[in-house]
Amino acid sequence: MRTAVVGGGPGGLYFAALAKQLDPTHEITVWERNAPDDTFGFGVVFSDETLGGIEHADPAVYREMERHFARWDDIDVHHRGRVTTSGGHGFAAMSRKELLGILQRRCADLGVTVHFRAEAPDVEQLRAGNDLVLAGDGANSAIRTRYADVFRPTVETRRCKYMWLGTDLVFEAFEFYVEETPHGVMQIHGYPYDRTGSTFIVEMHEDVWQRAFGDVAALDLPPGESDTKSIELVEQLFAGVLGGHRVVANNSKWLNFRSLSNETWRHGNLVLIGDAAHTAHFSIGSGTKLAMEDALALAACLHEQPDLDAALTAYEQERRPVVLSTQRAARASLEWFEDIAHYVDQPPEQFAFNIVTRSRRVTHDNLRLRDPEFVAGVDAWFARSQPEPAEPRPPMFHSFRLGGLELRNRVVVSAMDMYSAVDGLPTDFHLVHLGSKALGGAGLVMTEMVCVSPEGRITPGCSGLYTPEQEAVWARVVDFVHGTTDARIGVQLGHSGRKGSTRLMWEGIDEPLPEGGWEVVGPSPVPYSPANAVPRELTEADLVEIREQFVASTRSAARAGFDVLELHCAHGYLLSSFISPLSNHRTDRYGGTLENRLRYPLEVFDAVRAAWPADRPVTVRISATDWYEGGTDVDDAVRVARAFAEHGADGIDVSTGQVVKDERPAFGRSYQTPYADRIRNEVGRELGVAVIAVGALSSWDDVNSILLAGRADLCALGRPHLYDPQWTLHAAAEQGYSGPGAEWPAPFRAGSRRPQTGRTDGPRPRLQLVREGVGGTRHARWRPGPDRP
Repeated sequence: MRTAVVGGGPGGLYFAALAKQLDPTHEITVWERNAPDDTFGFGVVFSDETLGGIEHADPAVYREMERHFARWDDIDVHHRGRVTTSGGHGFAAMSRKELLGILQRRCADLGVTVHFRAEAPDVEQLRAGNDLVLAGDGANSAIRTRYADVFRPTVETRRCKYMWLGTDLVFEAFEFYVEETPHGVMQIHGYPYDRTGSTFIVEMHEDVWQRAFGDVAALDLPPGESDTKSIELVEQLFAGVLGGHRVVANNSKWLNFRSLSNETWRHGNLVLIGDAAHTAHFSIGSGTKLAMEDALALAACLHEQPDLDAALTAYEQERRPVVLSTQRAARASLEWFEDIAHYVDQPPEQFAFNIVTRSRRVTHDNLRLRDPEFVAGVDAWFARSQPEPAEPRPPMFHSFRLGGLELRNRVVVSAMDMYSAVDGLPTDFHLVHLGSKALGGAGLVMTEMVCVSPEGRITPGCSGLYTPEQEAVWARVVDFVHGTTDARIGVQLGHSGRKGSTRLMWEGIDEPLPEGGWEVVGPSPVPYSPANAVPRELTEADLVEIREQFVASTRSAARAGFDVLELHCAHGYLLSSFISPLSNHRTDRYGGTLENRLRYPLEVFDAVRAAWPADRPVTVRISATDWYEGGTDVDDAVRVARAFAEHGADGIDVSTGQVVKDERPAFGRSYQTPYADRIRNEVGRELGVAVIAVGALSSWDDVNSILLAGRADLCALGRPHLYDPQWTLHAAAEQGYSGPGAEWPAPFRAGSRRPQTGRTDGPRPRLQLVREGVGGTRHARWRPGPDRP
């Protein structure tokens, strides 16, 4: 087999070495335009998982790398004169130049041909003369650009400026320096890579950069040149960090990070790896790691699969989910740093926890395993910071005051449509469904979207609150919850708008009824999808009528005894469709600018708030992004949340999407939390309004992490409560907690301990424990001696 590799970076060289090992007859040629000792950048960081793969794949390469590793465990967070340390993380870094040298020598030993200072032949010539062509030519890949119509890349330029530098200051750990300068917040990402130096990355929002460096920065520098004037200013701004040490440049200039993805990584016998295929922000140390993991997977697939086509298919199927997961984590991390100015006023304990868990891969429970003392300290701070200081406990079991209403814990059963009503009338199903969730320990249980009129239903199975009979059934549900549990129960009121008159979810979600349907309405005659009915545009008289329907339902809900009312302004239903420019094309005072599009939802909110008892809270569910070009985005969502808060909302329930059928959401674990985070730290904290996170929260660990980091005040979970109606109480049992916020109903108390399972504990290593003692948190720091390479 003949293979051409374009690009002699870590990914290309590592693939060449592995493939040649697996098949010595494999003819492999690497083309690299730079000299063998040229390298851009300073250090590279590896996770233990990646190193384990490298060790098993090529022990010779691993042994050479290990000789050059700088190893440490700690992360130091420098914030407002205080250093907070979290240990037990386990890092290994080395010079990028050393890594390339190791891989170059390994390729030479194995008989791989490597051409340095040589442009690769035309890619079509390579494709014709080789069985496989590997494009490892980096984030600015010329090969990917040439076949852009095939790979279909998407590039997003982010909002921070950064410069990659080095320093002869040898850090002892991973260092985050957060500096509040006259220009704004700047941060340093620093870590050692050998006994002589450290990587020193300076980063800031582009607005801060413009104020600090806009007049001195050199733009459009040729490759290889560094921005010396900016570097001089960096040394001045961070003189306190550097302590007399110098900054080292290597092709160092200001950049905006570009997040790259491709719809496919292959074109016939041409395949992309590493940064040519995908990028992930440097704050989670992922570029070289991903490239070498790509190389390992591709080499293995070529050896395991019967032919090239099967191998390339298997490679992409194996790697794409891993890469997407890493990119989601990297995106969360980079967005955190873009918004860092909103977090610097957090208490030091919370700020440190927030920065360490920013990617959502490291969590409260994960940190407890790594550094239990650090987590205990943060838990104790959280307990002290409550309105009534309490003893430390899992954060989710601290009480919370929503407006004037006391909730026993921070868990909300999210509103979930059940499609089990009959002509709008709730049934015993609703009593059992909501009653079981209240018995299961949640602090607040929300109904499904309860519709304000027959025409406001989504499906024939949706419940309503527009007749005395419906009110009576809902009162029975409320009475059960209040009479048998300490939970509170809320009603979500809404109108389906242009998404009404559809089938039950399990018969075809959002599909129009084949018969027996009703007229759908909206702000404009814009259907939800080509398959859905075109809504009738509402007149101002219609708007008044629907507003009064909301008021009537509100009064009915109050008489039924509900504790909380939530106004549904999300997911493309009527009020949401006024907010989004994708569904609101009006030219009157209810359309056009965001302020105009908000006018009708705010009119309804004001009327509902006036009709609802003053001592009971009102929340609003919003879609923080439409997940579609031209729709609302997070900046709009902040303005929407602020508007409702200023009109008297006690809480903002932050969801996303479902406004247009062709949306492209970035699904993933807790994928909507960053929107709640942004709203809480820009609106909620300032105005004293609770923020509720919702969406793919699947574990009590997610909940504890979100609350401790200050990303939300409450967490709403839906599907986990369908899977386990006692989810909240079981979460307490799994954390070994019993106490306030997790009281079991008297009839259930006998089952409050986790059932016993088969024994899995082996003999304890008692004599070893006697000799060595019980292990504590690892706090190794990089302090190289003269014998270190």
